[in-house]
Amino acid sequence: MPLDTDIGDPAPLGLVSFGLTTVLLSLVNAGLLPSAGEAVVLPLALAFGGTGQLVAGVLEFRTGNTFGQTAFFSYGAFWWWFGLLLLFDGNGWLSIHTQTLGAALLLWGVFTFYMWISTFALNWGLWSVFLTLWVTFALLGFGDLLGIDLLLMLGGYVGILSGALAMYVSFAEVANWSFGHTVAPLGDAPMGSSSTTTADTAD
Repeated sequence: MPLDTDIGDPAPLGLVSFGLTTVLLSLVNAGLLPSAGEAVVLPLALAFGGTGQLVAGVLEFRTGNTFGQTAFFSYGAFWWWFGLLLLFDGNGWLSIHTQTLGAALLLWGVFTFYMWISTFALNWGLWSVFLTLWVTFALLGFGDLLGIDLLLMLGGYVGILSGALAMYVSFAEVANWSFGHTVAPLGDAPMGSSSTTTADTAD
């Protein structure tokens, strides 16, 4: 039987919104899908990757989860920014400056790195998601900034891993709640115990 809870946990929604969208975009970045596939990523980024995480971020305010609300709302806004960037560029409303895009992605990498520091007090699942995510941003950012296609491709492959890990953590949190015991492990806190339960943390 599922655990008896008064407030539903928004973390699995936010995690799968992020993870699924990230995997699809990263398949394009890695060259495993054609660049024209960004036309499929765009509406997904707005409808699921962006909106799903914004909703999860707002709901995290009810749970008092500072980490979850900061992460979900921020990455939800990221997907809206990225989706609008593709939309405006495709319609000719603006032209993307590649080096500036690289700088923006590096700034997202900095943000993700300092969020990763907090995951040392959460669980190994989230620690892995944020580790691979800041590496993804770094590779993509430097790839655009320096014009090195190999870094962009590597960023795509690491992004696939990051998105897949986020989907696993989402699955684990839903399955563990549904069965009332650990079905898919997330691991303990990398740096010791934490007062924050794993079910209340998110990307």
